[in-house]
Amino acid sequence: MMNFVLCDDNVGILRKLEKMLDSIFIRNNLSGQIVLSTPHPQNVMNYIENGQFDAVILDIDLKNEFSGLYLANQIRQKNKKAYIIFTTAHLEYSMVAYKYKTFDFIAKPLTLERLEETILRLYDDICIDSSGYIKLNKKNSFLKNEDIFFIQKNGKKAIFKTKNHDYEITSSFSDILDTLPNNFVRCHKSYIVNLDKISSIQANNTIIFKDSTADQCCYIGPKYEDLFMEVVKNGNATKHLECIDHRR
Repeated sequence: MMNFVLCDDNVGILRKLEKMLDSIFIRNNLSGQIVLSTPHPQNVMNYIENGQFDAVILDIDLKNEFSGLYLANQIRQKNKKAYIIFTTAHLEYSMVAYKYKTFDFIAKPLTLERLEETILRLYDDICIDSSGYIKLNKKNSFLKNEDIFFIQKNGKKAIFKTKNHDYEITSSFSDILDTLPNNFVRCHKSYIVNLDKISSIQANNTIIFKDSTADQCCYIGPKYEDLFMEVVKNGNATKHLECIDHRR
């Protein structure tokens, strides 16, 4: 799921942008949501401290003590990978805006066609450079690797467990592991865990995750225990633990 933040001092333009963006998500089967839409730059400043966001659409001239360019600079200090898209009627700002690694610059008045072109290109960019994401299906549904606690096998389905949602796909664990970075390790015939999200491992081999709810836990299987604990402590074994000779 791609999280979008919107900021424009003109509330009418902001509402129009919300509607256009939602319609683009629907008609192109894109996995996206607006997590913040505000005319107040300070709200953006507050949100980027702890909120999750992947793309920010900013008006440059916010008629406020904070300009869109100032916000972009603050965003870049917090998040080096976020997509920044500027909108403005002042084309003279375009060259300055690109210093913040701007993904695109859209001139006002905004049109659905122009915004859609940018959003589709953004999703294409994620497909090309997907190191921080996993694509769940052909409908451009993405998850950030860092948002995943663990992946659970349920019959022919795999369930990706995150803080707020569960996401199901039809795939084998071996195929999924091939798409994940090395911090994802199989710990059980039915579980793949994100090592970076582990808070503790209980005496009964239950894995507890950071910022998770009580029911968001998984287990270490006897077949995987020794090598999995070696990975946790030293990080020196393959994530495909089932491929290793466990008789050693």
